[in-house]
Amino acid sequence: MSIRPKFALAILNGEKRFEFRRRKFAQSVKVVLVYSTIPVRQVVAEFEVRSVISSGLDSLWRRTRNFAGIEKKVFLEYFRGVQIGHAIEIGKVKRYKEPYCPIEKLGVRPPQSFVYINDGGGTSAAVK
Repeated sequence: MSIRPKFALAILNGEKRFEFRRRKFAQSVKVVLVYSTIPVRQVVAEFEVRSVISSGLDSLWRRTRNFAGIEKKVFLEYFRGVQIGHAIEIGKVKRYKEPYCPIEKLGVRPPQSFVYINDGGGTSAAVK
C-alpha cells in the first residue's frame, strides 16, 4: 500500500493502528507491505491485517478515532463522496532494517493505492 511518509512513521511508532481506504480488498489479505511515498519511495515495513472494518463514516470514526493517526477533518475530507469507509486494523508491525525499491525486488511499480502480490504459497499481500 502506498502511504505518505508521516503516516508510515505513525504506523511504525504504534500511533496509527488503522489505515483507511475508500474501497476494501477484493481478496483476502493477511499482510500489507508499507510503501512510503515521495520522498522515501521504498517499502519500509509490513504489518499483519488484524481485521477490516467496513461501516458508515460516523460509526467508523467512533470505532477508530483513538488510534486513527489522523484528525477527524482529514478523515472526512478523505472519505468525501462515499458513504461507507473501510479501516484496516493494523496488527503486528515489522520494520525492515533495509527498505527496498518494489520495482527492483518485487517487479511491481508503486501503486496509487494498493496492488496484490502472491507470496508463492497462494497467499496475497497488499503493497500499500
